Amino acid sequence: MTVVTGFLGAGKTTLVRRFLTTPEGRNTAVVINEFGAVGIDDALVRGTTDEVALLGNGCLCCTTRSDLQLTLRRLVMERARGDVPAFERVIIETSGLADPGPILQTFSTDKALGGEFLVEVVATLIDAATGLQTLEWSAEARKQIILADRLILSKTDIAEEAKVEQLSGQLRALNPRAGVDRAIDGAIDPRCLIEPGERDDTGFVAEADHSDGIASFVLDVGRPVSWNVFARTMETLIALRGSDLLRVKGFLDVDGCQGPVLVQVVQHLAHPPVELAAWPDGNRTSRLVFITRNISERQVRDLFEAVRALSQRDVNPRSTEPVD
Repeated sequence: MTVVTGFLGAGKTTLVRRFLTTPEGRNTAVVINEFGAVGIDDALVRGTTDEVALLGNGCLCCTTRSDLQLTLRRLVMERARGDVPAFERVIIETSGLADPGPILQTFSTDKALGGEFLVEVVATLIDAATGLQTLEWSAEARKQIILADRLILSKTDIAEEAKVEQLSGQLRALNPRAGVDRAIDGAIDPRCLIEPGERDDTGFVAEADHSDGIASFVLDVGRPVSWNVFARTMETLIALRGSDLLRVKGFLDVDGCQGPVLVQVVQHLAHPPVELAAWPDGNRTSRLVFITRNISERQVRDLFEAVRALSQRDVNPRSTEPVD
């Protein structure tokens, strides 16, 4: 599953429409999570009054202004009954005013959906012509960028190159993890919507003038991890600072598991862990990307070490028998 977000007028619909014409876009369901009660009028659904519109390339489009969970459940049931094409991928196109956090939470609160869908990419579009001004005043736009796996600059053909470079620098300051790509009239390598960008996994803290107290860092562990230690650590962190855990995502090399265990957490909610068949790049190092508000990397590392030490003490308690 891919979540396409970006502020108003960034070109999300154009990007998605172009993706659907590519071989990679075949058999895709598009869910347009619209803001407000007025029906949308865009190139994807124009010409139909139905809630679900059949598109070309084996695709369908669903417009929703209600509960996203209900919409996705309905699409899964209709696919099982053969009422809609047998889609293989879902793209959620958010409202330009949307905070991506609650959408990511959807797949943690609903175990059935969590088992059916896996958010692989959050792609955020930024209008190169107006992006700098938008970032100055819009907290929603800044959060869309910070939570992204991919950053895509649109309208670079009508923006001054100096302004594009300045905006690119601002994006890297807000989110140095994410790759930055350019789209002209929605045209881009389709893999940008199905594969996360290249990341700097050496560890970092993202700080900027407009970070709103939000930081990002990577924890990597070269040895196998006890699942009980990880689970207890995250339970403690969620209980104490859940609202400040904006997103946690990554792979764990867990004792007793052959493949990597994919974990995702959004605030107070943990997505069911999934053991994958193989490591994507052959690197068996556990690595987790944390996007937090006022939680430092040191605090998280110290908590992991404290829980690990307590776990070892529980397994090998010291004798309390009196010594003669």
